[in-house]
Amino acid sequence: MALRSRLDVWRSWQPGHAPALVVIPLGMIVTVCVVDVLAPPHIHLGPLLVAAPAITVAFAGARMTALMGGLAVSAQVLIGILRGVLPTANIQAQIAALIVVSLVCVTLCMVRDRREQQLQRVRSVAAAAQSVLLRPLPTRAGPLRIAGLYIPAEEEADLGGDLYAAARTDHHSTRLLVGDVRGNGLAAINNAALLLGAFRAAAHRQATLPRLAVHLDAAFRWDTSQWRPEAEQDADEDFATAILLDIPDHDPVVHLIACGHPPPLLLRGDHLTPLMPEASHLPIGFGGVFGVAAYDVQTFPFEVGDLLLLYTDGVIEARDADGLFYPFTERAPEWTKDDPDRLLRLLHDDLLAHVHGHLDDDAAVVAIRRLAL
Repeated sequence: MALRSRLDVWRSWQPGHAPALVVIPLGMIVTVCVVDVLAPPHIHLGPLLVAAPAITVAFAGARMTALMGGLAVSAQVLIGILRGVLPTANIQAQIAALIVVSLVCVTLCMVRDRREQQLQRVRSVAAAAQSVLLRPLPTRAGPLRIAGLYIPAEEEADLGGDLYAAARTDHHSTRLLVGDVRGNGLAAINNAALLLGAFRAAAHRQATLPRLAVHLDAAFRWDTSQWRPEAEQDADEDFATAILLDIPDHDPVVHLIACGHPPPLLLRGDHLTPLMPEASHLPIGFGGVFGVAAYDVQTFPFEVGDLLLLYTDGVIEARDADGLFYPFTERAPEWTKDDPDRLLRLLHDDLLAHVHGHLDDDAAVVAIRRLAL
């Protein structure tokens, strides 16, 4: 605690992200003082000294602001002494006004710093929650190299309704879930946490993908409706589009079930193939009522060297200032030879450049490359 208090005191004296800016109020104080002393008697620049503490608030802590206010007041007093007008009511009023303005600036700076500390604590809690909710994907699972990317729509947010997760099974395969929960805000985060928890609890032990899909749907529907009155059961449905995959270690294929979710993209060399299932099932929250038989598993080749991209609609529906969608299927083949981590870094920068840094919806992408065993 003693070390932390010393650090807080030190930071309060330090300029913010642009320490060179401290030259501005210092230069203003010196310039006004010199010019006012050398100027004719009818010219008074002393009132301009009030700008020194006001400017300092923008980039420094409370103590640095107080220091600039003190220097400004001292400069005003020095001007009064050198010009022989210190006893006059005018110069005394200017000094008093400068003291009041400096105190107000220091107070505002303290309030701002306190709120920034509170915001930093909230962000640290959000980061901790994200690490628990949206755990990083394993970089290696059997013969697979995996990387995940999540970009929240809300600036400075860490959590949203898009999700992904992976699990190893006892029969030497890797299962993955990529989904997009309806809505946004806390309700979407709650439903995303529910779906991720259900997947992690069951993905490794459910014998087939259809059974896993039924389990996820039942868990989702039960939790989102258990406290809702019967009259409101159909008033505000909760659901999530999702895609479930099972990738065997020793068989160069991928098994998948699509529940209203965009199809994965398979990249082989420079060739891109959307893995379009014969039928897209109802989203999670609607489909499990029809039982295991309602889910058809589609199987596609997934050979050594192939790259698989799973994504949410926040990627393909991202628009630029002219309303043009992000050309995901055109850009992805350009990065086929990159490893999954580098591919997602390039995609992240390219996507944000397309939308000028502002997404209208959360975006998530998972890149999977099959390597030789």
